[in-house]
Amino acid sequence: MTPAASAPPRVVVGITGASGAVYGVRLLERLRELRVHTHLVVTSAGVLNVHHELGLDRGALEQLADEVHALADVGACIASGSHPTAAMVVAPCSMKTLASIAHGFGDNLLTRAADVTLKERRRLVLMVRETPFNLAHLRNMTAVTEMGAIVFPPLPAFYHRPQSISELVDDTVERVIELTGVGLGQPRRWTGL
Repeated sequence: MTPAASAPPRVVVGITGASGAVYGVRLLERLRELRVHTHLVVTSAGVLNVHHELGLDRGALEQLADEVHALADVGACIASGSHPTAAMVVAPCSMKTLASIAHGFGDNLLTRAADVTLKERRRLVLMVRETPFNLAHLRNMTAVTEMGAIVFPPLPAFYHRPQSISELVDDTVERVIELTGVGLGQPRRWTGL
Protein backbone atom coordinates (compact mmCIF):
# COMPACT_ATOMS: atom_id res chain seq x y z
CA MET A 1 0.00 0.00 0.00
CA THR A 2 1.36 3.43 -0.89
CA PRO A 3 0.57 6.67 0.88
CA ALA A 4 -2.14 8.87 -0.63
CA ALA A 5 -1.02 11.25 -3.34
CA SER A 6 -1.69 14.21 -1.04
CA ALA A 7 0.38 12.80 1.83
CA PRO A 8 3.63 14.65 2.46
CA PRO A 9 6.88 12.88 1.63
CA ARG A 10 8.60 11.14 4.54
CA VAL A 11 12.30 11.50 5.33
CA VAL A 12 14.23 9.76 8.08
CA VAL A 13 16.84 11.96 9.78
CA GLY A 14 19.62 10.43 11.84
CA ILE A 15 21.90 12.52 14.05
CA THR A 16 25.13 11.08 15.44
CA GLY A 17 27.88 12.40 17.68
CA ALA A 18 30.12 13.77 14.94
CA SER A 19 30.73 17.51 14.94
CA GLY A 20 28.24 19.43 12.83
CA ALA A 21 25.00 19.05 14.78
CA VAL A 22 23.83 22.28 13.15
CA TYR A 23 23.33 20.39 9.88
CA GLY A 24 20.89 17.92 11.41
CA VAL A 25 18.99 20.61 13.30
CA ARG A 26 18.76 22.93 10.30
CA LEU A 27 17.71 20.00 8.10
CA LEU A 28 14.83 19.23 10.47
CA GLU A 29 13.80 22.90 10.53
CA ARG A 30 13.87 23.17 6.73
CA LEU A 31 12.00 19.92 6.16
CA ARG A 32 9.28 21.14 8.53
CA GLU A 33 9.05 24.42 6.57
CA LEU A 34 8.70 22.36 3.38
CA ARG A 35 5.99 20.17 4.98
CA VAL A 36 8.06 17.00 4.76
CA HIS A 37 7.14 14.44 7.42
CA THR A 38 10.25 13.58 9.46
CA HIS A 39 11.25 10.56 11.50
CA LEU A 40 14.14 11.31 13.89
CA VAL A 41 16.65 8.87 15.39
CA VAL A 42 19.52 10.24 17.49
CA THR A 43 22.44 8.43 19.07
CA SER A 44 23.39 9.22 22.68
CA ALA A 45 26.55 10.94 21.41
CA GLY A 46 24.33 12.88 19.00
CA VAL A 47 22.23 14.22 21.88
CA LEU A 48 25.40 15.15 23.74
CA ASN A 49 26.82 16.94 20.73
CA VAL A 50 23.59 18.83 19.95
CA HIS A 51 23.69 20.12 23.52
CA HIS A 52 27.41 20.96 23.39
CA GLU A 53 27.43 22.67 19.98
CA LEU A 54 23.97 24.28 19.95
CA GLY A 55 22.80 24.41 23.57
CA LEU A 56 19.68 22.35 22.82
CA ASP A 57 18.44 19.59 25.08
CA ARG A 58 16.84 16.35 23.87
CA GLY A 59 13.32 17.76 24.23
CA ALA A 60 14.05 20.82 22.10
CA LEU A 61 15.65 18.64 19.44
CA GLU A 62 12.77 16.16 19.38
CA GLN A 63 10.22 18.97 18.96
CA LEU A 64 11.73 19.63 15.52
CA ALA A 65 10.59 16.23 14.20
CA ASP A 66 7.16 14.81 13.43
CA GLU A 67 8.01 11.39 14.87
CA VAL A 68 10.85 10.44 17.22
CA HIS A 69 12.15 6.91 17.66
CA ALA A 70 14.39 5.54 20.38
CA LEU A 71 17.75 4.27 19.16
CA ALA A 72 17.08 0.81 20.63
CA ASP A 73 13.59 0.51 19.13
CA VAL A 74 14.38 -1.84 16.26
CA GLY A 75 10.66 -2.62 16.08
CA ALA A 76 9.83 0.93 14.94
CA CYS A 77 8.07 1.46 11.62
CA ILE A 78 11.24 2.77 9.92
CA ALA A 79 12.96 -0.56 10.62
CA SER A 80 10.85 -2.12 7.86
CA GLY A 81 10.94 -1.59 4.13
CA SER A 82 7.14 -1.87 4.11
CA HIS A 83 6.98 1.59 5.72
CA PRO A 84 7.25 4.02 2.79
CA THR A 85 9.83 6.78 3.07
CA ALA A 86 11.42 8.84 0.33
CA ALA A 87 14.91 8.99 1.78
CA MET A 88 17.16 9.02 4.83
CA VAL A 89 19.82 11.56 5.77
CA VAL A 90 22.40 11.07 8.52
CA ALA A 91 23.47 14.58 9.49
CA PRO A 92 26.13 14.51 10.74
CA CYS A 93 27.37 10.96 10.21
CA SER A 94 30.15 9.74 12.49
CA MET A 95 32.79 7.34 11.25
CA LYS A 96 31.40 4.72 13.65
CA THR A 97 27.96 4.98 12.07
CA LEU A 98 29.47 4.97 8.59
CA ALA A 99 31.36 1.75 9.44
CA SER A 100 28.20 0.14 10.83
CA ILE A 101 26.27 0.98 7.67
CA ALA A 102 29.12 -0.11 5.39
CA HIS A 103 29.28 -3.50 7.09
CA GLY A 104 25.52 -3.99 7.45
CA PHE A 105 25.48 -4.24 11.23
CA GLY A 106 21.97 -2.87 11.75
CA ASP A 107 22.71 -2.98 15.47
CA ASN A 108 20.44 -0.06 16.38
CA LEU A 109 17.49 1.70 14.77
CA LEU A 110 19.62 4.31 13.00
CA THR A 111 21.82 1.74 11.26
CA ARG A 112 18.85 -0.58 10.66
CA ALA A 113 16.89 2.26 9.02
CA ALA A 114 19.93 3.01 6.84
CA ASP A 115 20.13 -0.66 5.88
CA VAL A 116 16.41 -0.64 5.00
CA THR A 117 16.91 2.50 2.92
CA LEU A 118 19.68 0.80 0.95
CA LYS A 119 17.87 -2.50 0.47
CA GLU A 120 14.74 -0.72 -0.76
CA ARG A 121 16.89 1.31 -3.19
CA ARG A 122 15.86 4.60 -1.61
CA ARG A 123 18.11 7.63 -1.25
CA LEU A 124 20.58 7.50 1.66
CA VAL A 125 22.67 10.64 2.17
CA LEU A 126 25.53 10.44 4.68
CA MET A 127 27.00 13.76 5.79
CA VAL A 128 30.26 12.25 6.99
CA ARG A 129 32.32 14.32 9.41
CA GLU A 130 35.98 13.60 10.07
CA THR A 131 39.27 15.01 8.94
CA PRO A 132 41.69 13.85 7.79
CA PHE A 133 40.33 10.52 6.54
CA ASN A 134 42.21 7.33 7.24
CA LEU A 135 42.11 4.30 4.96
CA ALA A 136 39.27 2.64 6.90
CA HIS A 137 37.14 5.79 6.47
CA LEU A 138 37.84 5.89 2.74
CA ARG A 139 37.10 2.20 2.27
CA ASN A 140 33.85 2.51 4.19
CA MET A 141 32.83 5.50 2.06
CA THR A 142 33.60 3.49 -1.07
CA ALA A 143 31.59 0.54 0.26
CA VAL A 144 28.46 2.58 0.99
CA THR A 145 28.76 4.36 -2.36
CA GLU A 146 28.90 1.00 -4.12
CA MET A 147 25.72 0.04 -2.20
CA GLY A 148 23.93 3.14 -3.48
CA ALA A 149 24.41 5.69 -0.71
CA ILE A 150 25.51 9.25 -1.38
CA VAL A 151 28.53 10.35 0.67
CA PHE A 152 28.17 14.08 1.25
CA PRO A 153 30.81 15.63 3.49
CA PRO A 154 29.41 19.07 4.38
CA LEU A 155 32.12 21.04 2.62
CA PRO A 156 31.18 24.70 2.20
CA ALA A 157 31.00 26.37 -1.20
CA PHE A 158 32.59 29.81 -1.25
CA TYR A 159 31.82 30.81 -4.84
CA HIS A 160 28.53 32.42 -3.73
CA ARG A 161 30.52 34.60 -1.31
CA PRO A 162 28.63 33.66 1.86
CA GLN A 163 28.50 36.31 4.57
CA SER A 164 27.81 34.06 7.56
CA ILE A 165 28.11 30.52 8.89
CA SER A 166 24.32 30.18 8.70
CA GLU A 167 24.47 30.98 4.99
CA LEU A 168 27.04 28.20 4.51
CA VAL A 169 24.91 25.77 6.51
CA ASP A 170 21.73 26.69 4.65
CA ASP A 171 23.34 26.22 1.24
CA THR A 172 24.62 22.78 2.25
CA VAL A 173 21.26 21.75 3.71
CA GLU A 174 19.42 22.83 0.55
CA ARG A 175 21.78 20.70 -1.54
CA VAL A 176 21.13 17.73 0.74
CA ILE A 177 17.36 18.24 0.51
CA GLU A 178 17.67 18.24 -3.26
CA LEU A 179 19.59 14.95 -3.07
CA THR A 180 16.76 13.29 -1.12
CA GLY A 181 14.68 13.39 -4.27
CA VAL A 182 11.60 14.92 -2.63
CA GLY A 183 11.83 17.74 -5.16
CA LEU A 184 11.88 20.58 -2.65
CA GLY A 185 15.53 21.62 -2.24
CA GLN A 186 16.40 25.16 -3.22
CA PRO A 187 20.19 25.39 -3.42
CA ARG A 188 21.76 28.45 -4.94
CA ARG A 189 22.68 27.67 -8.53
CA TRP A 190 26.01 28.39 -10.11
CA THR A 191 25.41 30.45 -13.23
CA GLY A 192 29.00 30.91 -14.31
CA LEU A 193 31.49 33.74 -14.05
